[in-house]
Amino acid sequence: MDEPEKILVILLGPTGVGKTSLSLRLAGRLGSPILSADSRQIFRETRIGTAQPTPEQLARVRHYFIATHSIHEYYSASRFEEEAIPLIRKLHRVTPTVLVCGGSMMYLDALRKGIDEMPTVHPDIREAVWKDYEMRGLEPLLEELREKDPIHYEQVDRKNYRRVIHALELCRQTGVPYSSFRVNQPKKRDFRVIEIGLTRPREELYERINQRVDQMMDAGLLEEARALYPSRHLNALNTVGYKELFLYFDGTWPLDLAIEKIKRDTRVYARKQMTWFKRDPLITWFHPDQETEILSFLEDQINCGHEA
Repeated sequence: MDEPEKILVILLGPTGVGKTSLSLRLAGRLGSPILSADSRQIFRETRIGTAQPTPEQLARVRHYFIATHSIHEYYSASRFEEEAIPLIRKLHRVTPTVLVCGGSMMYLDALRKGIDEMPTVHPDIREAVWKDYEMRGLEPLLEELREKDPIHYEQVDRKNYRRVIHALELCRQTGVPYSSFRVNQPKKRDFRVIEIGLTRPREELYERINQRVDQMMDAGLLEEARALYPSRHLNALNTVGYKELFLYFDGTWPLDLAIEKIKRDTRVYARKQMTWFKRDPLITWFHPDQETEILSFLEDQINCGHEA
């Protein structure tokens, strides 16, 4: 008897679109656990601000990579790949179809095609580059990157300080250009990927985002952020929902403005996610309410692989 084809179903979409509730029902139909591909839900201390699944939802379906690491650990897309791929292989021995749910672009790329292998940055190098950024701002770091790696300087989003800083960390540590590590050669996977994208009309999505922020505040986001405030320098907390409230604690913004900024910054992030996802022609898009159509599409895709 032939071994069943190994399939990885990826349910993706922008923040607030409605992935979690649908993922639970899909997991039930597929007989699969859920692997989260969310770069912030992975942290134990950020339950409310990252909209982690509720205890009831976690009890309903086995989840992986939810609240499994501390904000005090350095975590990255490459480490996610190192941990997730062996887990997927293990799960495929039990069920031929495994479900991934998330919206973190680099984490999804790590599963689909892999992340270029990079040297681990020494903590002293990381601290020095971040201190330079905090003391001098982004412009001097961009100039240093232009000198040390003109190829990557032309390619990088120069407004994304985290990507600029990461490239400089490797330039300083290794003495060679960051671009020399980027081979952009997809890794061979032993499973077939089916990508399902969820989308909503923009105004509908924005209204959901605004409502979710209000619900987070009602659920205790302010208190969660206050408890994390002493650790605000950590990269894990340099994220929407916390950095705005930290400015409120600083006295920079009143609370109502900080809340409005969370809503705005979340909407901006959702737009960035959609821009990224739209580059992938292999994603088939649905409204979250099209559950019947999604299940039919999924069944057809799985069966077509069996027939092949």
